[in-house]
Amino acid sequence: MTYERSHELIGRGESRLLIVDVQEKLMPAIPVRESLIANCRKLIEAAKLFGVPVSATEQYAKGLGPTVSQLRELLDGEPIPDKVCFSAAECLGWGTAAEHPDGRFQIVVAGIEAHVCVLQTVLDLLSSGYQVFVPADALASRAKLDWKIALRRLSASGAIITTTESVMFEWCAAAGSPEFKQLSQLVKGS
Repeated sequence: MTYERSHELIGRGESRLLIVDVQEKLMPAIPVRESLIANCRKLIEAAKLFGVPVSATEQYAKGLGPTVSQLRELLDGEPIPDKVCFSAAECLGWGTAAEHPDGRFQIVVAGIEAHVCVLQTVLDLLSSGYQVFVPADALASRAKLDWKIALRRLSASGAIITTTESVMFEWCAAAGSPEFKQLSQLVKGS
């Protein structure tokens, strides 16, 4: 009998990571900025470990500055689209999940602000047929109420609310591999 993982789990071969608008000039207004950046870093490092493609966006970079250096340095010089629409879905050019050429229909979305750019991006990705996972501890807003309501609305709309560590261990899937040892070090670094 062949074991088949649940389609509700995040697969390294089926997913991608999207970091939305974690930019320099927005950080002073984010009360949980240190943990937000730390968890986004962990997600990027884990994605690289498991071969999961990583994308990032910037909202009006001319006014809000670039992606924070702690994350930018991990993006290996990949171009970061500058957007003016709050949703990042259009500027990414991914189309629908069914049209996506690499078959990656799961998107892990982290970043800021939960109730504006993240919310609108996730809702657009869901309407395009993607399965979307939102690690609550890698998401922030200026006000905690906005973050809480955004999580409720995202969940009610079909996004799967999770945590950074949960995402990383779902990508790993099993202990005993060289990747598991590296993941353990990444988790211990917290």
